[in-house]
Amino acid sequence: MNTMNYKGFIAKIEYDPEINRLFGTVINSAPHTFYGESVDELQREMANTIEEYLKICAEKKQAPRKTYSGKLHLRIDPALHTQAAIEAAKTGQSINSWIADAIERAMGA
Repeated sequence: MNTMNYKGFIAKIEYDPEINRLFGTVINSAPHTFYGESVDELQREMANTIEEYLKICAEKKQAPRKTYSGKLHLRIDPALHTQAAIEAAKTGQSINSWIADAIERAMGA
């Protein structure tokens, strides 16, 4: 996945062949979409989009939403839940800590 970053906001970058343009969708806040015909234009449009969002947030006296709470509710197969609990117990960890470690390993952290 191709991404762009502006002030901590991350956008997934894609190409739309129907309109022959690149577009980005911010993935770590309220969804914002922007378009451009080149990478430079896409970067400018992302900056403009985020700056407008920040301006609106300031006018409304609202904090921009760009972080997650740290709470993640999973729905998984009961057998997988059981196996995760067993693996966590083997390492002396809570299921939450074990899953967090597994996510970090999967992301190469």
